[in-house]
Amino acid sequence: MSEPVLEAPRLELPLRPAGAPGRGDRVALGELAWRYRWLLAGGGLLLVSLLVVLWAGARPGYDPYGWLVWGKLSIHLKLDTNGAPSWKPLPFLFTVPFSLIGHYSLWLWMVFSVAVSLSGPIFAWRIAFRLTGADPARRYASYAAGLAAAVFVFFMFDNVGRLTFTHYVLSAESDTMIVALCLAAVDCHLTGRHRWAFWLWWLGSLGRPEVWPFLGLAGLWLWRARPGYRPWLYAGVGLLVFFWFIIPGLTSKSFFTAGNIAQNSPREVHGNKVTGTIDRFHGMLPNTIWVAAAITVAMAAWRRWWPVLVLAAGALVWLIIEIAFSLHGFPSVPRYMFEAGAIISVLAGVFIGRVILELPPLLRGLAGRIGGRRLSSQLAFRLGAWGTGAAIVVICATLLGAAGHQVRLERADLKHERARTTLIGRLSAVVHRLGPSRIMACGQPNIPIEYQSVFAWYMGIKTGVLYVSQTYLRAHPHPLVNIYPISGAGWKVFPSHVTAASAASCSGLRLIYR
Repeated sequence: MSEPVLEAPRLELPLRPAGAPGRGDRVALGELAWRYRWLLAGGGLLLVSLLVVLWAGARPGYDPYGWLVWGKLSIHLKLDTNGAPSWKPLPFLFTVPFSLIGHYSLWLWMVFSVAVSLSGPIFAWRIAFRLTGADPARRYASYAAGLAAAVFVFFMFDNVGRLTFTHYVLSAESDTMIVALCLAAVDCHLTGRHRWAFWLWWLGSLGRPEVWPFLGLAGLWLWRARPGYRPWLYAGVGLLVFFWFIIPGLTSKSFFTAGNIAQNSPREVHGNKVTGTIDRFHGMLPNTIWVAAAITVAMAAWRRWWPVLVLAAGALVWLIIEIAFSLHGFPSVPRYMFEAGAIISVLAGVFIGRVILELPPLLRGLAGRIGGRRLSSQLAFRLGAWGTGAAIVVICATLLGAAGHQVRLERADLKHERARTTLIGRLSAVVHRLGPSRIMACGQPNIPIEYQSVFAWYMGIKTGVLYVSQTYLRAHPHPLVNIYPISGAGWKVFPSHVTAASAASCSGLRLIYR
């Protein structure tokens, strides 16, 4: 009887040490990163935003502090939307939950706002990259177009307030956020994500009424193309009405308080409203960018590039809407037209990409006709490349003056904003030292208007109580607690119009703080 044959066990040795990363792991990590690319990009953008905020050392402008006041009052069920700033649901949507973390909501809003605003040039890059239409072998032209579009967005300029696009980004304003939302919506349309685009238009519509027609068009398309999505569209419209009209109707004197406050602004167009608004729109960007965008539109009309023509039509519609607002007494300041200006920047970026794509063969053909057979193909290729490079250099050179002007303005503005930040910090110390209850027990605070929303946020009161009418004061005398900035980045506090009844409450409220 034969013994059974036993097979020796196979010993499989690992091809790489345990724990060492292999090619499969790298592929898996790459796939994971690609799957969550938007989440990773958002996290990276928030980190960059935090670094930018820390570097700038600035604080939000008048309106953002007012939005933070809305958030603080809302969580205490004391929201009051009478008075400045004018009602905007978009920031309210975020400052309310941010206010749950107390005074850190200021930093959360700044970082969040700057991050959203900085995504605007990124979406401008994506749109220009796609519209350039370069084949994979010449994808460099699309990259150049995207880079140009992103840079051109930063060329936008508020020629009424003499403030740069960067100023509004660093001041945590909502205008540059709405630019990003509108560009993101356009990008989603180009990539077939129409439902995402609708909700991006919806968010933008909470910031500016000029977005409403574009939201309506996106909603109508979805209503016809996606019947099952109609309940969501109805909900979006209902929420839009609720945020824009019902909330102010419940917390102010009028359902239309946003429009009432915005009308009759000192920054409205004086003279001819139509040409004045057009002049403001034209003054937002250098002439080189306008010329480049116009050539792109002409090429698109000749070759029937419908996406480019639709974008150009959208910018024109935005301008027409702004003219209509101007005719009805609204200010129509340039920052309200940044969205249309961003589209012009994208079209100019597409022009750069098309120059890189189309100029070399034209120059090679011209060189061949001039040089004849004596000109080698290699030399003709070099002449085309050199000529195109020279053309791009010339275009960039025409923008140097505008770029230098922007840099000088932003340096001066940043210096001013950092000094203002110091003053705001000391105002916070004044409120902390005197105490909000002691100040309010004495009388009505009286502080310059540019610091009213800041003071209201530190005090936890609405901005409306800080408006002092001299006419009303003469007719109804009452104590004031005057708080004024003084030289040396300090504050002076002193009561006035003190009566015998309020003398005890106003004692100890004299202070000079530097």
